[in-house]
Amino acid sequence: MVVLLLDKILEKQGMSRYELAKRTGITFQIIDNYYKNKVVRYDSYVLERICIALNCDIKELFELRK
Repeated sequence: MVVLLLDKILEKQGMSRYELAKRTGITFQIIDNYYKNKVVRYDSYVLERICIALNCDIKELFELRK
């Protein structure tokens, strides 16, 4: 199972979901779905905006769990 680590990255950077939504221009609801791992299909546009806002690499956002 692929898990998005957005919750851990935001905590580490001391940023809220609301702040991330403001920085990316993506609605809070979409950010919240990514945060809670409720997303089935990841949008490359959203992932790119998140990576830019968090100054991180795409591979830092995901973890593969068996």
